[in-house]
Amino acid sequence: MKCDEINIRDPFILNDNGKYYLYGTRAADFGIKTGGFDVYVSSDLVNWSEAKECFNSVENGLNTAVNWAPEVHKYNGTYYMLATFTKPNNLRGTYILKADNPEGPFVMHSDGAVTPYEWECLDGTLFIDSDNKPYIVFCHEHTQIIDGTICYAQLSDDLTKIIGEPVTLFSGSSPFWADRKPEGEHYITDGPFMFRTKTNELLMIWSSFISHNYVEAVVRFKDGRLNTNFEHLNPIITDDGGHGMIFEADNKLYLTFHSPNQTGFERVRLIEIEDKGNSIAVK
Repeated sequence: MKCDEINIRDPFILNDNGKYYLYGTRAADFGIKTGGFDVYVSSDLVNWSEAKECFNSVENGLNTAVNWAPEVHKYNGTYYMLATFTKPNNLRGTYILKADNPEGPFVMHSDGAVTPYEWECLDGTLFIDSDNKPYIVFCHEHTQIIDGTICYAQLSDDLTKIIGEPVTLFSGSSPFWADRKPEGEHYITDGPFMFRTKTNELLMIWSSFISHNYVEAVVRFKDGRLNTNFEHLNPIITDDGGHGMIFEADNKLYLTFHSPNQTGFERVRLIEIEDKGNSIAVK
């Protein structure tokens, strides 16, 4: 299969020992009750295997509603999947699963969602800081608070729970480029992903909308650490593509995301980008 044949949302690619593993939200019915997640495998980023199920949400009691945004990180020799499901209280949250290899099968790891139980959250991503401490960066959904936010919290070393209270970074209305909407209209935040540049700058990409077009936005942390000292940069993608992540392959840097953001037509996009030290740019 080629990328333009793979109908998924929220693509995430893990480079592991020369093989590439692609995960994403099954796009049918916008990821509602889709039964789990698949993995596609490639050795060249061009030709991909057929979908292979790597997590069955029915068997694990998590197919009550959303099955969204799986991403897989290798941490201390184990593969951890962070993914969004609907909790018993009918609010969404990010759960952490694990497996011995990137093809799964993944099994439950955290005791329920690691994001706050009374919050509606999605799109948790794993970040390991310079002190080797794990954090989750996630979105507090606009569906609950109208002006969605991006937050972070420290995780326990075994990735089973958060430690302390979450910290809010910013709301969807706060960037200088954000649309100005009438009071009460929603601002969306989703898909955060952390990236350390060649000069040790810390960036975060995330997605929202400008004039109804899905965009891939960029934040730069001013002291190279995950905290509230940051600035918004210009979006890197503005033509209805987003929920992306960054990975390296053969000494090249890539951004993958889905586009267009239209149900049934979403495809995996893969473009080369440049690490400019203080930011990133499309090559």
